[in-house]
Amino acid sequence: MEAINVERLVKKYGNNEVLKGIDMRIDEEEFYALMGPNGSGKTTLVSIIASVRSPTSGNVKIYGKKPDNAKELMGYVPQENFSSPMLTGRENLLYFAGILGYSRSGAKKLVDEILNKMGLSEDADKRVSRYSGGMRKKLEVATALFPGVKILILDEPTTGLDPSARREFFGLIEGMKKGLTILLITHIGADAELADRVGLMDNGKIIVENSPEGLKKGSGLENVLNVETPIKSEKVAGVLSKFSEGRVLETEMGYRIYNKEPENITPEIVRVLDGIDCKTTKIEIIKPSLEDVFFKLTGKSMVVS
Repeated sequence: MEAINVERLVKKYGNNEVLKGIDMRIDEEEFYALMGPNGSGKTTLVSIIASVRSPTSGNVKIYGKKPDNAKELMGYVPQENFSSPMLTGRENLLYFAGILGYSRSGAKKLVDEILNKMGLSEDADKRVSRYSGGMRKKLEVATALFPGVKILILDEPTTGLDPSARREFFGLIEGMKKGLTILLITHIGADAELADRVGLMDNGKIIVENSPEGLKKGSGLENVLNVETPIKSEKVAGVLSKFSEGRVLETEMGYRIYNKEPENITPEIVRVLDGIDCKTTKIEIIKPSLEDVFFKLTGKSMVVS
């Protein structure tokens, strides 16, 4: 059964066409990741699915219903924090339960169950201002998991979280997958790797969909040379581009080079970089990531400054 069906979806703001005829189908209990850089249209798309915005044209169906008539089936966690830092975690959830019409006794019982499910029982009576980033994100997911929710929409949920908190967060999501359809919006390949299927989005279009492994195999990339350098500059990138089949991808720690024989060019890269007073901190041959696949397809970095 299809949980989400998007057909020919267009969204315009004046003359700016943000979504350009999107088609997307997500099955019930599927974990689907929509991955693309900031500005690609991801958040606009999910806000229309969640009935926060209206499309210019096209159709969205949630279990066969229009989004306006299916709000009770969706839990939407936007990128921006929305829980009140001045209230405790428990008080935040009781507030949302009240909005949904639960009685005081019914809300208390339900909130206790949700706090336990999310691993927040011990911190339930602390002010949210004292929560770590990971704890606050758990709380905000909790507000989206009241009874009746069948689709969980997560917009960039791990932005600002450290690697440990990110792993803990997705460990929690993994444990909740049964019975839920999950739509994850992200620009982080490691997060998208956890999905059953990934759609890569650029410039208002979904350019390709497949499983994470299917995307990598389809890209033709086999190995990637990861070069960590103490400095990054146009000069360093220019030197490295001579070894790459196409452009080099700038990373947080250096550059990625795409070459079919990375082991053969490694010594020469070290020598050439030494020649411009740029000692390599680390150089290794690794398997391609989803960021590498996106770069191969579009020539763009996943992180747009």
